[in-house]
Amino acid sequence: MSKGNVTVLGSNGHLGNAAVVAFQQAGWAVTGLGRSNRRLVAGTHFIAGDADDLDVVKAAIADADVVVHGLHLRYDRWGNGRAEAQLQVVLDAMRGSGKTLLFPGTIYNYRAGDRVVGPELRQDAEAPRGAIRIRLEQMLAKAAREDGFQVIILRAGDFYGPGNRGEWFEAAMLMDHAKGKVYHMGDLDLRHSWAYLPDLGRAFVALAEQRARLARFENFHFAGHWVSHRQMLTAIRKAAPKPLEPAPLAWWMLRAVGLVNPVMRDIYRMRYLWLNEMELTDKRLDGVLGEGFVTPLDEAVAATVTELLGEQGKAAA
Repeated sequence: MSKGNVTVLGSNGHLGNAAVVAFQQAGWAVTGLGRSNRRLVAGTHFIAGDADDLDVVKAAIADADVVVHGLHLRYDRWGNGRAEAQLQVVLDAMRGSGKTLLFPGTIYNYRAGDRVVGPELRQDAEAPRGAIRIRLEQMLAKAAREDGFQVIILRAGDFYGPGNRGEWFEAAMLMDHAKGKVYHMGDLDLRHSWAYLPDLGRAFVALAEQRARLARFENFHFAGHWVSHRQMLTAIRKAAPKPLEPAPLAWWMLRAVGLVNPVMRDIYRMRYLWLNEMELTDKRLDGVLGEGFVTPLDEAVAATVTELLGEQGKAAA
């Protein structure tokens, strides 16, 4: 018997796919919405459509008890009100429904000096991208107060996991693995907040299943793996199919490329996240999830590296 109906908007994306898998494994009836079903998950239903179309979104969530916002714009498309417009379609579709909207928050909403980042900490963006995320969460809070549905934000650090291509592991840290290199993003002894996507998907499920006990608007912080760059590199090198030598990422190169490439320019602006310690904490969420919820680091990294480099590494060895 199903635990309920959930619709995942953007089910092809990294977070969206993780949510589809987690809810399906937890016994929910899962529907995904995307332009194409590139990441089929057995036992789930898929609707092909454009999430910018209000009628499409309304139809996709009609039978849902819970809606997961897994939509994501490319880095160079966040500005000029596009992120707000994308979210507004979802808010309009949810209005008056009494449903629950699960939304992924980011650490972008905080500044480099915010060493410990709990849900009660005042949001104050360091970069333009963070200011956009703050505006989105203000829209969510207003909608939860006025528009007849529940909003639960779950904030996490940088994503990684099997199938998570194009993100930091593949696009930066392991971009020169064929040359026998692995890059660290900051000082080796600095710690960083990471979210293993299968764990984050299960955390969304846990909150969905507790939603009746939660307020109309909630903000939770997922600690995930809070580890040093040295610990992460050690785990990567241990899992890699051939030897990798560590080296610092050349941030100056990203800055130079950013002079002509808007995506690289924005990535360079966010370097403070790697050069400063910003720890996500939330004792309340820890109580909901329970002890031992997070996959051990070596196991999570091994699953990610094996999927990214397994066959490539063997071929190049």
